[in-house]
Amino acid sequence: MTELPALELPPISRTTLALFAGASGDHNPIHVDLDVAKSAGLDDVFAHGMLSMAYLGRLLTNYVPQDRIRSYRVRFAAITPVHGQPVCTGRVTAVEDGLATLELTVALADGTVTLTGDAVVELPGKA
Repeated sequence: MTELPALELPPISRTTLALFAGASGDHNPIHVDLDVAKSAGLDDVFAHGMLSMAYLGRLLTNYVPQDRIRSYRVRFAAITPVHGQPVCTGRVTAVEDGLATLELTVALADGTVTLTGDAVVELPGKA
């Protein structure tokens, strides 16, 4: 089956987390405040799950225009730590009636899968 070109992202910085909090309206301090993260038993802050979902959305729109996305869903599997470097991948698992079903993944350099999902997209040339 067809593999989408991987979307390799820079390491998640504290600046990225602060900017995403502002853009998304998700100001949960666990993502930006080290003291809050430590009080929850964590070593450091971690990325918003929706940030990884947004990156997967970029992978999809690198493959087809946004108006061709028919469905898109994800399951959060693990946290993305600050300084983690996500890589988004996708592969076509089926094509039927001009629609492609894709299997999607976000993983870190150590192999940890942080997000899995799927999407259905309309392929070019569908009448």
